[in-house]
Formats: sequence, C-alpha cells, structure tokens
Amino acid sequence: MNNYRRLLEYAKPLWPQLLISIFFMIIFSLLTSAIAFLVKPALDDIFLKQDAAMLKLLPLGLVAIFIVKGVANYMQSYFIGFVGNRIVANIREEVYYHIQSLSLSFFTAIPSGVLTSRVIYDIAMIQRSVSSVIAGLLKQIFTALGLIGVLFYRDCQLAIIALVILPLLFFPIIKYSRKLRRFSKKGQSQVAELTAFLQESFTGIRIIKAFTMEAYNRSEFYRINEKLFRLMIKRLKVKSLTAPISECFGGLAAAAVIWYGGTQVISGHSTPGSFFSFMTALFMLYGPIRSLNRSNNQVQEALAAGTRVFELLDTEPEIKDAPNPIDLPPFHETICFNEIDFSYEEEKVLDNVSLIIKKGETVAIVGRSGSGKTTLVNLLPRFYDVKSGKISIDGHDIRELTQASLRQQIAIVSQQTILFNDTVRNNITYGRADVNDEELIAAAKSANAHEFISKLPLAYDTIVGENGVKLSGGQQQRLSIARALLKNAPILILDEATSSLDTESEREVQDAINFLMEDRTTLVIAHRLSTITHADRIVAMADGRIVEIGSHQELLEREGEYANLYNLQFKEDN
Repeated sequence: MNNYRRLLEYAKPLWPQLLISIFFMIIFSLLTSAIAFLVKPALDDIFLKQDAAMLKLLPLGLVAIFIVKGVANYMQSYFIGFVGNRIVANIREEVYYHIQSLSLSFFTAIPSGVLTSRVIYDIAMIQRSVSSVIAGLLKQIFTALGLIGVLFYRDCQLAIIALVILPLLFFPIIKYSRKLRRFSKKGQSQVAELTAFLQESFTGIRIIKAFTMEAYNRSEFYRINEKLFRLMIKRLKVKSLTAPISECFGGLAAAAVIWYGGTQVISGHSTPGSFFSFMTALFMLYGPIRSLNRSNNQVQEALAAGTRVFELLDTEPEIKDAPNPIDLPPFHETICFNEIDFSYEEEKVLDNVSLIIKKGETVAIVGRSGSGKTTLVNLLPRFYDVKSGKISIDGHDIRELTQASLRQQIAIVSQQTILFNDTVRNNITYGRADVNDEELIAAAKSANAHEFISKLPLAYDTIVGENGVKLSGGQQQRLSIARALLKNAPILILDEATSSLDTESEREVQDAINFLMEDRTTLVIAHRLSTITHADRIVAMADGRIVEIGSHQELLEREGEYANLYNLQFKEDN
C-alpha cells in the first residue's frame, strides 16, 4: 500500500486536470448505462407496441448519446493521459536528479547498465501502467456503477442474484496479484542484468574480438536471455489465467439470470423489454470487470517497477553536506592530510597518512599498484570520506564545506579521459557556459589542441562521438586539459594523465600539462617517473602508508622505495 500512496502523491499537483477527466468519465459512464436502459423502450414500445413516435425519437437519441459519449471519451482520455505522462516525467526527473546526488561508491557497486534499465525500462513500465490504468480503472469503475444502477432499476431480485455471483469475478485479482507482482519484479531485475551485459558487450567489442570470445559471449547472452524468457513465461501463465477464470464465473452468473429472468417473463411478472434491458446491462457490465482484471495486471507490473524505482529513490548518498556547511574561501595557504585512514568495505587502503601541501607546490605521489595513491587524491574532492583523521584546506575541514564550493576549486585530469557525445566546443566549455570564442580558442591553444581541432570536419562544432571515440588518445587528453584550463581552479589533480599515450602524444600532452600546472597547487600521480623529476616534492607510498618524502635527487640518494621504482622503470625503458 505504501507504493500505491507514493505514486498517488505525484498526482496531487495535477488535481484540476484529474477532476476534469473524472467529470467526463462520469458523463461517459452514464451514457454507456443509458444505452442499456434504452433497450426496454426499443423492444416494448417499438417492436411489441409498434409505437411510430418512439421509432423516430429513439434512433435520434442514440445518435446524440454516441456523439456526446465520443466527445466525453476523448476529453477524459486526453486529460487522464496528460496526468499520467506528467507523473511519469516527474518521476523520471526525480530519479535522474537523485542518482546525480549519490556518491561514487554507489556507482562502483551498481553497473551502469542496471541504472540505465531502471531509469528507462522500469519507469517506462510505470508510464504504460499509469497512463492506461488510471484512465481505464476510473472509467470502468464509473461505468460498472452506472450499469449496476440499471440492473437494480430494472429488476432488484435479478440484480441481487447477479451480484451474489459477481464477487467471484474478482477472485483472479485477489488470488494472483502477489504472484504477478513477484514475477514482474524478478523479470525487471533480469532485464537490468541483460541491459548491463549488452552495454559491456558493445563497449568492449574490441577486446571480445581480439580474444576471440564471441562464442563465450553468445553462451552468456543465451543464459541470461533464457532466464528472462522463463520468468516471462511464468508471468504469462499467471496473466493468462485471470481472464478464463473470470469468464467461467461470468457464464455462471449469466446462466442463473437467464433461467430466473426467463421464468419471470413466461409467468408474466416481467416484460421482454425489461428482461433484455437487464441482460444488456449485465453483459455490458462484464466488459468493465474484465478490464479491471486487465488493469490489475498492469497495476501489479507498475508496482513491481515502482518498488525498484522507489528503492533507488530511497538510497541515501554517503557523501552529504554538513547541516550548516560553509563555502570554501579562495585557496591561499595549505592542504593538510592529518592522520587519515580509509577502507573499501573491509579492505584497508590508507593507514595513518599525514601530508601538508603548500600553495603553489607540485607534489608527485608515486607507488606500486595498490599502494593507495589514487585513493589519497580522491579523498580531497570528497569523492569518498575518510574513516578517521581529517583533511583540511586553509584550516577548514572539507566535511564542513559545501561540496560545490570545494569542487569548484579543484580541477582533475585523469588517465581515463571522459568526453561526452557532443561537440568539441561543448566538451571544452563543460561547466563554463559564460566562455566566449576567444577564451575557448586560447584554452585550446594552451592545451596544444587548436591545431588538430581546426582540421576536424566542423572544427569546434565537430561531434567527438561516445567517449571521444572519433579522436586519438592524445587528442582526447588535450581536450580534457583545455577543459581544466577553462575551469581555472587553484588546485589541480593529475592522475596518470599521460600513462596510456605513445611517446609523441605524451610529449604534446606533457607540454600542455606543464602550462596547466603554472601558478597552481598540483598533486600528480605518475606512472612514468621521468615526468615528475621536476616536482617540488615526491611522496612515495607503499601498503597505504607514506614511506618517503623528498625531491627526486634526495630520494635517489636514499636508495629506498622511490629509487627502487625509478631504477626498475629505467631498466624497463632501456
């Protein structure tokens, strides 16, 4: 019931359109009932009494009824459809906005394909149900009430007989609702798994082909697809049972009414017109009841989808602003990591790390894979929060700052360049809508990107493709650097920004990075140690701890962790 109420909460702001739709539904339902009501005068007055005046009036009345009924049906369908689509659009916006607010740990735990399935498939399931079910449910309820009124008006005793059996028509709704919802929820989870698998297959197609894993992927797809098929068949069995069971009970009701009503007509206690008017209303009543069964099936599917969507909406971000956060003033002095610990679940990654970085310093962080260097820099913009200890900027604990003001003063260039399927211009100016062409071109030139951009088919208006697929690795990285230049943040994080590039591309990107680092406080994670020999200080990490700090020359002379890494890499390069 909680999910019912949550879905209905979205309808509250739309009550004017909802009331208009209900008004026209009532008109539609009354006119539907009027058709059954007119069967009696049609039979008794026209065919039995042969009343010529009624023969003229009744057809005209029927034409008027169907015209007004058609208008009412259109109006109620439009307004309830508007309500349904507006509700779903609002849910989709809320879900997307909420996902944007969640912490990075959430995205590392749930595959992007699963999230995509929830935003698209689950909400589409709600959309189909809300748009059609609200309209169908209310209309069929009003129509059923109108027809029940005709039944009692024509013959109370027959109506009581019919309505004693009528509750049996709702037996499938009661019996199979929970099963249908359970199978629907499992099916939607399986669709999410299939979506995630497809996304991985399409984005990793080069690796799949390079390792000739097509057969393996086909078998995996078959397994996931067959599991979805079996769930859909189970759901189909439940859905398919509801209509036949309802029809059986409906036939029982019709047989009882015909037997009793027929004896009443034969004995002279009722007229053929009254009986056939009653029977018309009864058979017309079966339509709304059958539609209610069908609407219930859609409601259960919507509730299953709604449960998954609401689970997502109820997920709380791990990283939140403090109750009364302050904005970070312009950075001017020091960044301080003070005895910080951090763990991913049960795995400890950082252990009692302390480091002070002064404004304008370039500090390189090096270490073997898994030493904790990337985790350390990810804590600074609060992608994650420390488990103990404190990180402060100019004396302000970053947990007491607004996330927006903190991140506005930090620019990041990483090994994994993120570009959107948009123009070169929009990728560079991302987050800076106020940039003019002169500033844009200046940033591109400083990043050594203007020359290759000018050679693109539409220059700065060229679409770069998904993840910048139309550009080389070096070109992608230079766009990323141009973007960081335009952000003009005082703190810069470089996370192995040149590790995946060839020698020529690395030289061009490194020149751009050197320009980017000017007059900034820079934290550099370096794979190629030759690129950080100029750093003011080098921090060597091992097993989540800082084991050495010093200049390039000082650390070589100590012959410790850094010297081992440097000599090992020097041998590999030669």
